[in-house]
Amino acid sequence: MRMLTFFRFMRQILRKKPADLDWIQRQGLMAVKLAQIFALRPDLLGEEKCKQLQQLYQHAASIPPENWEETLKSKAIPNFFDNFKTIDSTPLAAASVGQVHRATLHNGDEVVIKFVKQANAVKFRQEVDRMRSWLRIFLVLSPRLRKVGNPMALLNHVADYTTRELDLRNEISGAEELARIQAEIADEFPTPKLRFPKYYPKLSNENVLVSEFIEGISLEEGIENKSLEWATLLELFRIHGAYLFGIGTFHGDLHPGNCIIDKEGRFVFIDNGAICHAPSFVNRSLFNFFEHLSRQEMHSAFMSLLDMTTKKPTGKKMQKYLNRMNEIYADFEKKPVGEQSLTRIMMQTVRAAVELANAEFGEEAFPIIRALMYLDGLVIRTHPEVLLIKSMGPYLDEFRVKLGIEATTA
Repeated sequence: MRMLTFFRFMRQILRKKPADLDWIQRQGLMAVKLAQIFALRPDLLGEEKCKQLQQLYQHAASIPPENWEETLKSKAIPNFFDNFKTIDSTPLAAASVGQVHRATLHNGDEVVIKFVKQANAVKFRQEVDRMRSWLRIFLVLSPRLRKVGNPMALLNHVADYTTRELDLRNEISGAEELARIQAEIADEFPTPKLRFPKYYPKLSNENVLVSEFIEGISLEEGIENKSLEWATLLELFRIHGAYLFGIGTFHGDLHPGNCIIDKEGRFVFIDNGAICHAPSFVNRSLFNFFEHLSRQEMHSAFMSLLDMTTKKPTGKKMQKYLNRMNEIYADFEKKPVGEQSLTRIMMQTVRAAVELANAEFGEEAFPIIRALMYLDGLVIRTHPEVLLIKSMGPYLDEFRVKLGIEATTA
């Protein structure tokens, strides 16, 4: 990304009117990923702008199929093709990071072959350092950005996150890490409805991944055909929430396309390359916040959120914070999620905490917030009539008891 393009990108992000999402997508992987991170900064951009940028989570533009045979010949292990009975020439999926083809091994196993699109990988790695230089200049010219945001940390986050995605071996190690946690907590918190794909490490490397073809439907497909029952989404929250709040190690991008419900009704987490690790003060603060909300203990919820900052406000500043939070949460949970979305409320909450209470929502907090936004989006699109936080209450109690989360007082 050249300097002029970078400044045009930042103008798209910071201006009050909607961003040109098509233009952002045409600038490549770095622009899309960075815009996705900014989409979680209501303290910087405002609520409506963030909601618009969040469309990039689900609608990043696909690109023309790469010459898959040439790529596999140059990037896969030696004699790669000798292991396959058939490989479909038409991609099963093609997006900004990778391309996926269905195939059959000689032993009859149905698999998918995923490979990194080399043009994007090379360009992305080149742009990271260049964008750091442009951002340092932009911080000098935009004091507001420096004051309320942490854009360099965000850039480092998106660079680390996407770099891990570009090394497909991380999908195997990420799934192994989540599966190991699943086994460790199985006695206290069994999750029989979760499994992970079978991988083929001997056929895989940094650029090419071979994994099991999962027969089933993605959550996105379930949304579109209106087959997702409320009990199904609550079970997903129970499983994913245990990783988020109880463990602090979790799938970093579990959007509706990255979770498949197989023929046995089990959730299969795919694209496990970006595993996130939240510091305990982040995931426990947010857990306490939501637990108090589910009990309608508003003051305790608002104070729990301040555990994410090292310097709590006092006096008039504290009172301004509490007053604003009481405004945001007036009549909370009296309206279904279709009328009062968690995403909208959380955006207002983050902004109030940052501007009025000096809370620092650094890069560690956003993967959890993003996960909750995904849940909110799932509910709005499938069961807009439910009271979300109230429904979460029993599961939060289960996390507290079975995962050993230390209790707090109301």
